[in-house]
Amino acid sequence: MSFRSQSSRRGTSKQYSKSTREKKAKEKKKQHQTAKYLQEETPQVSSTAVVQKAQNGLSKLGNQIFALSPFSQYFDDWLINLHQVITEFETSSVINIDDQFTQTRTQIFLDLEGELTQNRLEESNVSNEAKALAEVNHKIADTDKQYAEQKRQLSNNRNSELQRLNNKARELKVNLDTQQARKFGFFQFGEKKRAAEALANAQQALIAAKSELAVTLQNFTAEQEKLHDHYVALKQKLCEESDRLHKELDKLETDTSTTARQTACNALFETINGLLKRTSTD
Repeated sequence: MSFRSQSSRRGTSKQYSKSTREKKAKEKKKQHQTAKYLQEETPQVSSTAVVQKAQNGLSKLGNQIFALSPFSQYFDDWLINLHQVITEFETSSVINIDDQFTQTRTQIFLDLEGELTQNRLEESNVSNEAKALAEVNHKIADTDKQYAEQKRQLSNNRNSELQRLNNKARELKVNLDTQQARKFGFFQFGEKKRAAEALANAQQALIAAKSELAVTLQNFTAEQEKLHDHYVALKQKLCEESDRLHKELDKLETDTSTTARQTACNALFETINGLLKRTSTD
């Protein structure tokens, strides 16, 4: 009884072991067939297709224009897309990358990121430039207002002074006419002499008054010209500064990163072409 029981167990064990081996063999054969099927179903990508895809991506990114400022808000996403295009090209199993390609590509990205950093700094000046422009325009308005006020005050002073001098000259002229109209008798020698002196004094006073009037008029004219020249020079300087700030703001409202980005994409394009020439001659 005991012998038969052991034999039965051995037979059962052998059958189980054989069944397990057969099962594993079938699974291994099935996995091999599945892998072979998948390999046959997955088409092999050609190097030409990989290159064409990379170059199409570079061309698209190189011609991309950012429409709204601040344009730096698009830089990070654009750089990620560019890195993705190059990484996909480099990691393709049908492309052989050499050290020259890697070094050139690295330098292109370094130069590009430096240019974009400069663009970011320039864009950060927009608010400062706008504030400076507002201040300059305010100064221009103040200059116009101040010149108008000074010109009005100078004109009032001129008119008041000329009126005073004209009145003085008119009074002297009346006095002179009175002196000239006086008549004396034959024996009034003393009166005649005093009258002659008074007449001479009146004439000199009138001449002096007219001279003062002319000099005063010249002085006011010179002062007005000086005021005008100062105003013109100051306003011209402020207007030039205003024009400069306007141009700076207009430039900042334009996507100035376009050239740097396009240059980098073109350089990467040529780097790929250079790699293909080197690898095709090896």
